Amino acid sequence: MGIFDFIKAAGKAIGIGAEDTPPTADDLKKELDSYNLGTDNVEVEVEGDKVVLKGDVANQDVLEKAIVAVGNTLGISKVEAKVSAPDAGDPNFHTVEKGDTLWKIAEEAYGKGKGGEYNRIFEANKPMLKHPDKIYPGQVLRIPPL
Repeated sequence: MGIFDFIKAAGKAIGIGAEDTPPTADDLKKELDSYNLGTDNVEVEVEGDKVVLKGDVANQDVLEKAIVAVGNTLGISKVEAKVSAPDAGDPNFHTVEKGDTLWKIAEEAYGKGKGGEYNRIFEANKPMLKHPDKIYPGQVLRIPPL
């Protein structure tokens, strides 16, 4: 499917010595499985600061959520997706910048006056996002189509 860039110094710290040590494949698989996305048939490999996802998922939504779930981890700078999904297409991601809100991101993605569609972005990033106001610079979000 492709290789996707993330901010290595941003994201959730997971694993033993999480602040100082890159996560292991087991740590990332455990984190991915904790979201109950339907990634049981996805294998996780770590090559330095790159994660490789292999396997298959039910649809594009699960694939994109898997990419952002592991990519938004402290110490990860790239995710290579070798995952098949029946309706796989080109995902649309947005890297959060300082001052961004979901409203502002929705207006950029969907057009002026469409900020009210921010909830669509929030829902597309659950369960990784717990609250629409809890985004941070460097975080990568899925932008679903209208």
